[in-house]
Amino acid sequence: MRAYDFAPLYRATVGFDRVADLMDRVLSSDVNTSTYPPYNIEKTDDDAYRISVAVAGFGEEDLTVEQRENALIVSAKKAEGEDQRTYLHRGIATRAFERRFHLADHVRVTGATHANGMLNIDLAREVPEALKPRQIQIDSKASVDAKAIEA
Repeated sequence: MRAYDFAPLYRATVGFDRVADLMDRVLSSDVNTSTYPPYNIEKTDDDAYRISVAVAGFGEEDLTVEQRENALIVSAKKAEGEDQRTYLHRGIATRAFERRFHLADHVRVTGATHANGMLNIDLAREVPEALKPRQIQIDSKASVDAKAIEA
């Protein structure tokens, strides 16, 4: 496995430490990361996204969706002793899980639905008005000088 040194990035930039931390976390993440449960991430609009998680065997009461700072945490846990059946073959996994998604700044969860074994989480990027681009009016120098003379 390769190891990357981000020290030059820290020395030459200001305010990009979150980006460097994110890259460091992604590059050093364990290769054996669990693939359970499977999920999709789709872009539904310019500033809207949907995460769909396959949660067959789990009810709404077993699922938890939580947003903490810039992280979305989806977890599920079946109540113990609830299933008294004897299985000859058990192919539908209902083991407990916790899946974390790192969200960009200004992305928030707008809703979640559970239907047909799928948990759909809708997200929206809401950039504050102060951070949106704005048009600056350009005044001619002559009009600025005339205003100064009038004053």
